[in-house]
Parts: sequence; structure tokens; C-alpha cells
Amino acid sequence: MGEKKKRMNKWLKWLLSIAGVLVVLAVAAVIVVNMYIGKSKPLIDGEVSAAFLDEDVTIVRDSFGVPHITAESDADMYRAQGYAQAQDRLFQMDLSRRQASGRLSEVVGEAALGTDKTFRTFSLRAAAEASYDGYGDEAKKVLNWFAEGVNAYMEEAKQDGKLPYEFKVLGYSPEPWTPIDSLTIGKYMAYDLGGHWDTLAVRHWALNNFTEDKAKELFITYPDNAPSIIAANVANPVTVAGRFNPDLVPPEFNGSNNWVVSGDKTASGKPILADDPHLGLGTPSIWYQMHLQSPEQNVSGVIFAGIPGIILGHNEDIAWGVTNVGPDVQDLYIEKPNPDDPTQFLYDGEWEQAEVRDETISVKGKPDVPFEVVVTRHGPIISNILYKEEDPGALFSMQWTALEPTKELEAIMNMNKASDWDSFEKALENFNAPAQNFVFAAQDGTIAYKANGRIPIRKKGDAQLPVPGDSSDYGWTGYVPYDELPRVVNPKKGFIATANNRVIDESYPYHITNLWAQPYRYERIAEVLSEGDDFTAEDMMALQMDQKNLYAREFLDDMLNTIETKYEGKYSYVAEMLREWDQIDSKDSPAPLVFHKWMKQLPITMFSEEMPEDVYKLMPGKGQIIDQMLRDAYAGKPGTWVTEYGGVDKWVFASLEQALEDIEGLYGDKMMDWKWGDFHQLSFPHPLASASPILEYFLNPKKQAIGGSNVTVQAAAFKEDGTVNHGAAWRFVADFSDLSKAYHVVGPGQSGHMKSKWYKDQADDWAEGIYHETSTDGEIEDGYTLKLKAGR
Repeated sequence: MGEKKKRMNKWLKWLLSIAGVLVVLAVAAVIVVNMYIGKSKPLIDGEVSAAFLDEDVTIVRDSFGVPHITAESDADMYRAQGYAQAQDRLFQMDLSRRQASGRLSEVVGEAALGTDKTFRTFSLRAAAEASYDGYGDEAKKVLNWFAEGVNAYMEEAKQDGKLPYEFKVLGYSPEPWTPIDSLTIGKYMAYDLGGHWDTLAVRHWALNNFTEDKAKELFITYPDNAPSIIAANVANPVTVAGRFNPDLVPPEFNGSNNWVVSGDKTASGKPILADDPHLGLGTPSIWYQMHLQSPEQNVSGVIFAGIPGIILGHNEDIAWGVTNVGPDVQDLYIEKPNPDDPTQFLYDGEWEQAEVRDETISVKGKPDVPFEVVVTRHGPIISNILYKEEDPGALFSMQWTALEPTKELEAIMNMNKASDWDSFEKALENFNAPAQNFVFAAQDGTIAYKANGRIPIRKKGDAQLPVPGDSSDYGWTGYVPYDELPRVVNPKKGFIATANNRVIDESYPYHITNLWAQPYRYERIAEVLSEGDDFTAEDMMALQMDQKNLYAREFLDDMLNTIETKYEGKYSYVAEMLREWDQIDSKDSPAPLVFHKWMKQLPITMFSEEMPEDVYKLMPGKGQIIDQMLRDAYAGKPGTWVTEYGGVDKWVFASLEQALEDIEGLYGDKMMDWKWGDFHQLSFPHPLASASPILEYFLNPKKQAIGGSNVTVQAAAFKEDGTVNHGAAWRFVADFSDLSKAYHVVGPGQSGHMKSKWYKDQADDWAEGIYHETSTDGEIEDGYTLKLKAGR
């Protein structure tokens, strides 16, 4: 026994020694990685030689990492803007241009091949190249000045071994920046903010797979006046199921809230403007906050990393913000290919040759993948983003306003220097894609609204369905004239607000869309603004964080009556809890958890077994469709879907039963222990974090419980697992009582570098509604000053 014990002690000592060595190696590895990552932090304090400048430029980063750039000319200002953006966001910029150009596979590998095929097919870079050719000399200079600044930092970082660590992780070095890169990122934002092509594809599928009555109820408004279009969809079925990756479709109703209040309704007698654009949440933020100053302009706000100027914000005279109009600017055409030559398509009785682009894709560690993009007279064939290889009898092509040459940068340049409504509205004329609802305020007290952008006028149809591509009877005849787009100036009610809601009435002579967002955010904003007449900036910040749920106000009573009266008191404890709920989506309440799981279950219960999974996921407008089914059924007019299911009560009860089963599986059967925030968790995912749990731990800000929802003013849309991945990554309030400052919060922070103090310093502030003040006048306290010393 003694000998055995000695051997065991020997083994134990040996194991402990090995464990100690491993711990030391692990600690050493962490130190080395930490040192390497720390080395790549940009220099933000001191002096640096800047041969790309004509004169010296100062970049002062304030206590929230916002760069304040002061230059002696616009040329140097835009060069320094490119330099500063690259310091904080170079990897994000490179990844953005690669995704939009369909070049992720080069650095990520074949996992990105489907994404690359999609974006090559959607032709964003080709559209950017066409747009560049249409710009005037001044805009081209701005694009090139900005690229000079980006490339100056990129070369400096390469020489000093300070490229962001992500490049080392993926094993590549970034290429020089070009003006086309900036415009391609701009085209990606048009992709992210608008279209509805997926709506047309799903409706086409429905007409070919359901009875007309069932298909009809999946339309927002059924096109009874276009039987020839319906007949063409039935006669020429295009394969939808198994073809399109729904995960690559932008989030439904990428939207926003904005409003502007006149001085008649504020404590100061001056206007207040508020804006909070809703896009995907991530690390770093999609928005980058900056302050730019030259002798010609003094403008502050946000821009997408990789683009010059300020797209949203204020200058010394005006402020502006946007929400998405969401018009029908993407049409699908049913194209008939030549059986003997699939690059020819029938048009007015003859075979017409399409353009064929060689888009061979380079794949990291693999052979190149041949890929062709075929472009008809209407636009690219999008049905070849395939999961299935087959020879279809008909294909979809897509016509889209953003694929045409557009000049948004010229609009931004002129908006930044505008001083009143007339000059601002004139600048908007070049902001063509995506179409946006602009709200505006000026120092002279003017408040105004304009829905801008190219909105097509069609020969036939109203963008509810794909149309025949083989006939000149279909297509676009032009766009809604600029001076006839929706517009409001100084309304009597004293405020203007939009939240992706319907912005026109039946008298408006042009078609915009039938697929507006659910009205609840707008209704809540209008409710609050109608009730007050002494608003302050603090009131506007509070409204941006408002969690009142008007969706529940509309439907909950009827749904609870179903539970209480039709099912003999089953789940009466749940009904009682929901009756007592104040209809605020608080993170600490169980009621929002039950309500939202219930509402999310309704379309699943109704549709999921009748549709392939990818078609169901692709289907937009499920909320609006379900809402109308509920309204009609509770009004005694159930449609075909509800009737076939067995009635509204059976449908609503079955959905609640499944929702409660899901909740109990997650949190147990003690209802009062449930909390909305336990499920509804804020996330700012980094693009590399999904590669491993270790990267996720270090790169993603910590998840946290959050209130609000997809239907509250505090927008916090969530995935099936409760992860909040969509909302107002930037919130902004400008009070004209002192326009030398404004209030902002950028989640999770300004910097893309994980070792920066500004990497996730605003994550908690974003969740709690704590804003920071950004000045455009005077000294920056506690700032970090970088002098760029000209060397031309």
C-alpha cells in the first residue's frame, strides 16, 4: 500500500506540474495575444506626419470617442474623415465593402459562397460603378479625398504593424480603398432598407399552391383589377421554395422613428427634433458619430463607416432625421428563357439577348468558383441564387431603383451645408435610393417633412405580384415627380412624426406601397406629442425609450375573452395576470413574455404546416396579415384560413397553449418567476464572434435584459430565441434652444477595437436611455488631441 501511495503521489505531482505548465502557457498566450491586440490600437493623442494633407488638421476625440475634425479646407476635412474612420473602423469598412461586392469568400472561405452569389447577383458594385460615372467633379473629388485619408492610415498601419487584429485572425491584408468602395457601401444600405421583392415571390408561390381564396388573404390588398397579372402568375410558375436563402433578406421593416415638434409645443419656444433609425445591432455599430468643421461647414451627426460626410444630424442652422418610407421599388418579372440558349429571353415575340457578366468567385483555400450574372432588360435574373439545380421554364428578374445610377453623396454634401428648408429640400432631390421620410427643423422655426426618392410609376399592376417579362405592356414609365412626393411644412397641430407608418391617404394619386409597418409605434408617438405643449429635450429622450404596447391595447381584450369564456377557465391565472398588466413592455414583468410569445405563435400555428420552412421565413408582412385575420374574425367575418382551422377561438387558444408550453420549458411553471428580460436579451454581436465561444466571450458585449419590443417606440425587435438584434443603434435629439450641442447614444460604442475604452462603453447607456452631449462649438473637455501635420 505504501508503494502504491508513493506512485499515486508521484502521478499527482506530475499531473499538477503539467497543469501548472499549461496554466503558465495559457497565461503567456493571453499576455502575447493581449500585447499583439493592444499594439494595433491607433494613435489618438500626439502628432503624426500626414503627407496626404495640404495643411495641418486637428482630430480631437471627446470622452465618448467622437472625433471632432477641424480643417482649413473641405479637401483636408474629408481626407481626415477617411483617416479617422479607418483608425476606428477599418476592419468593419473592409468587411462591408467585401459583403456588398460579393467578395467575402476570398477571406472567409466557402461558408460565404452563398452570400457572395447573392450580392453579385444583386449587382450592387456594378450599380456603384455606374453611379460614379454620373457624379459631378466636386463629388468625385470628395470621394477621392476620403479614399486618400483611408489609404494613408492603411499604409501607416501596415508599416507600423498596427492593422486591426481581425486581419491577422483571417490571414489577409486590406486592399487600397477606392471611391467605388464607398458608393458600394451606400448601395448596400439601399439594399438593407428597401424593396419587397420577397413579398412578390411569396405571393407568386401562394397563387400556385393555394386556392385563390387562401392566396387572397396573404395579400395586404388583393389586385382584383389585374386579372391578367394573376393569370400570368398561375400560367408561368417560378420555383420559389428551395431557391432563396431567407436569412439573406434584410430584416422586415428596417425602419425607425422620427419626429419634430414646433416651438409652439416646447418649453423654450424653439423646435426640437428626434430621430432613432432602426437597423441591425452589432459590434461595432452600423453608425459612426463624427463632427466635421471647415471654413465652409460645421456639421455633426452620424455616417456609415466607409462613406464621407454626415448623413443624419445637424449643422449650425438646421437638423434632420429619417425613417424608411418602404415603397415598392423592386419589381419581379416572369422571364421566359430560350430552351436553346438560356441567356436569351422572350420579349414581344422575339428572343432578346441578355447581358452576361463573368463573376468568377475566389474562395479561400479552394479553387475559384465559376459564376455568371445574367441581366435582362429589366434587371438581373435572381432565380439562379439556387439551392436546387434544375432547368426552370420561367425565372424571376428584378428591376430596382438602386441599380440605376444615383447621386446620394451629392445630396449629403448639400444637406450638410444647407441653411434653411428651401436649400435642404433642393439637396434632397438627389437622394434617390433608398427612399426616406425626412423630418426637418431650422433656426427660423420651420418644421417640415418630405418623403423622397425614386418611386416607380407602372404601366400595369401595383407591385403586388410579379408581372410578365415578355411583353412591353409592363414596366415603368418613370417616377413620381419630385414636387409631388408627400410633403408637409409647419402643420397646425405643431408636430410631424413618422414610424414607417402609412404616410398618405386615399386621395394621393400615386402608388407607394400597401405594405406599411404596423401602426403602433406611430400611434404612441402621436398620442404623446398631441397631449403636451411644453416639451423639453429630456421629454423627447424619454419618448424614444417609451415601452407602452399599443398592440396589446388593440387585441388583448378579445383574445382574453376567448380564453376566459370558451375554455372553461383553463389558463385563467394567465388571463388574470394579463388583465392586470399595464401594457408596458417592462423587462421585469411576466406579461410581455406571454403576450409576445403568444402573438409570435399565431402565424406559426396558422401557416407553418402549410408552407415549406424557407417560404414561411421569406414571407414578409406576417404581422399585418395575422392582425387583419384577427380583426375580421373577431368582427364576425372569419376568412378561409381561420374557418378551415376551426375558428378564431381554437386558433387563439392553440397558440396560447403552445406559447405557454415553450415558456414553461425555458423558465419552469411558476408564472410569477417569469420575466420578459430573461428571454428578451440585448445583443451586439461581432461578425467574428460566431466562429468560437472564446471569440464570442471577448468580442461581444455582455448580453443583458432589456424592455421594449418590436411594437414599442423603444424598438427592440427579437429573434425566435429572444435575442434582441434590431433597434435604434443611434438615438439623437436636437433642441434648437441651443443648437451648438445635441444629444446622442451609439450602441455599443464608437470604436471597433476591442481594447479601446470606446468599444462597448455605451452598451449600458443604450439599454438604459442615457445620452451624451456632443458640442460643435468650443473646447472639448477631457479630449484626446491628434495633430495631423501636413507634409505635401
